[in-house]
Amino acid sequence: MTLRGFINIDKPAGMTSFDVIRRIRRAAGIRKVGHAGTLDPAATGVLPIAVGEATKLIDEIVATRKRYHATITFGAATDTYDADGEVVAEHDASALTADAVAAALDQFRGEIQQTPPAYSAVKRDGVPAYRAARSGDPHDLAPRPVTVHALTLESFAPGERATATIDVESGKGFYVRALAHDLGERLAVGAHLSALCRTAVGAFTIEHATPLEQALELLERSDCERLVHAPDSVLTRWAAVILGRRQLAEVRNGRDVLAMPRGGYRAKGAGDRARAYGPDGRLVALLERGPVVGAWHPYRVFAAETPA
Repeated sequence: MTLRGFINIDKPAGMTSFDVIRRIRRAAGIRKVGHAGTLDPAATGVLPIAVGEATKLIDEIVATRKRYHATITFGAATDTYDADGEVVAEHDASALTADAVAAALDQFRGEIQQTPPAYSAVKRDGVPAYRAARSGDPHDLAPRPVTVHALTLESFAPGERATATIDVESGKGFYVRALAHDLGERLAVGAHLSALCRTAVGAFTIEHATPLEQALELLERSDCERLVHAPDSVLTRWAAVILGRRQLAEVRNGRDVLAMPRGGYRAKGAGDRARAYGPDGRLVALLERGPVVGAWHPYRVFAAETPA
């Protein structure tokens, strides 16, 4: 079976993101499979899976906004910043209030500096941080800028191990585990992430995600009409260019073309991007506006043969 597109998977707890890829490869009988945005094993929720030529569009999804529903437990900090780690500090969080948590959250909105967890996939000198941490020589990771578009306290339960549920909308590279840890530090009681569900990655939402086991059954039966989303489903906000046969040949050979995007598009200058379609309506390339007025350069070209 030849597939080309995205599958919006609702990942279950207890599996790595790569575990999901392995199972989809086996069920679909296809090697070219990738995911857009890693979820920790304990986390659940939206995991967009790209199959076939759609793997060339993964970067476009990774750069989109993501939304999470998280539970934070106060009174215990762990080395991994989540419930799977070893407790490294304990405090009585009985005096903590919802107002105090809400006030502390104000410091984590907008563009902030965040230090990734020691147990993360961030690399230094080619070595993932989690591997160095497990060997007893954790990386000293530097803070980096991340963006929190929205952060809301949904509920709070007081107690020695108080808990809060929050809703987070963030940009690329943000760690909810680090937010939980840093929030506990700011409130001087320690904290860790005790549950996490990713509810959206760009246009893919939890309401329309397919549980993994159900998706595997559909793939094994080759019943993929409702399961697999078209590759350009992640590019709906981009300008569209319809290529003629001569332009298509130029793009296939990596050469610039003169074209006018559809949909009332207005030129904004070099760096703009557009999706290009062939005469048959298939997505054939991603284009970037060059310095010459009206010229577009194909920076990513898809295979000529795209069976359904």
